[in-house]
Amino acid sequence: MDNRINEIRTTIRALRVSMREAEAIMHEQINRDEDCSFVAQEVIKMRSVMSLLAKERIALGDEEPILVNSFFIPRRRPTRRPAAALTAESVFRPRVLARV
Repeated sequence: MDNRINEIRTTIRALRVSMREAEAIMHEQINRDEDCSFVAQEVIKMRSVMSLLAKERIALGDEEPILVNSFFIPRRRPTRRPAAALTAESVFRPRVLARV
């Protein structure tokens, strides 16, 4: 029985990391206005598997928390846009042209 609990715990750890990676990908897709339905479906499937594994683990008598190392994905820095050379005043100011 103890071996089955260890297998479940390692599977849950791996699922947690996979879920975090998938959620990070999904958030990036959302930020780029892309379709993220496939990744979202995969996350839902992972959650259902996780739920079943958690129920089995508790049924076997294991109630210790499962710790996972922090999975931190740093956000990309926003791109710096060069300051516009033309201001709103210079764009809309009427131009005087020399007539010949």
